[in-house]
Amino acid sequence: MTGYHSYAPSEGHGLAHDPLNAIIAPRPIGWISTVSPEGVRNLAPYSFFNLFNYVPPIVAFSSVGWKDTVANAKATGEFVWNLATDELGEQMNATSAAIPADADEFELSGLTARDSDIVAVPRVAESPVSFECRVTECFQLRSAAGDPVDTWMTLGEVVKVHISNELLGEDRTYRTAAARPLLRAGGLGDYFLPSDEHHRFMKRPKPLSR
Repeated sequence: MTGYHSYAPSEGHGLAHDPLNAIIAPRPIGWISTVSPEGVRNLAPYSFFNLFNYVPPIVAFSSVGWKDTVANAKATGEFVWNLATDELGEQMNATSAAIPADADEFELSGLTARDSDIVAVPRVAESPVSFECRVTECFQLRSAAGDPVDTWMTLGEVVKVHISNELLGEDRTYRTAAARPLLRAGGLGDYFLPSDEHHRFMKRPKPLSR
């Protein structure tokens, strides 16, 4: 019989590193750009990020702690998601540094800010994919007991999508692996990449008739 390492998170995991973010992995990175009400640009990566609805498309990122990105998004109602690729890994990592609120991560990381079409927040010019978003909700998470947690969830409707033509095949289908998206895993700094060699295709089952 298989043995298990079982634990209650409230009592500690008893391992070298918390396994939760290694188990729920790899995860797309929420590389979020915002602008403060005073006009200061901000760019930061969040490993708690994903897509949550098709129509309208809604994405969300979660920030452990009230940070500039959340404050800016809530205050202005806008943010941009930028695809973090393997090629941009070092620059993405540089934007995770804790710096003063009036500092500009675009300048710090040597990235180019490109004007968006709809929102006032710039996108990362070097990123092959960007989503312009308008905030739909921003709220504080709570425990099962109803106690507030120092983590904030921000959801946004995607109002404009930008995709590099280089990532569209001859059939005009987006090529996921070709983008080499950097995916966050657990540990102190583990990342993964998808590949066509590990591609598995499964069609959804047909509805059962009664």
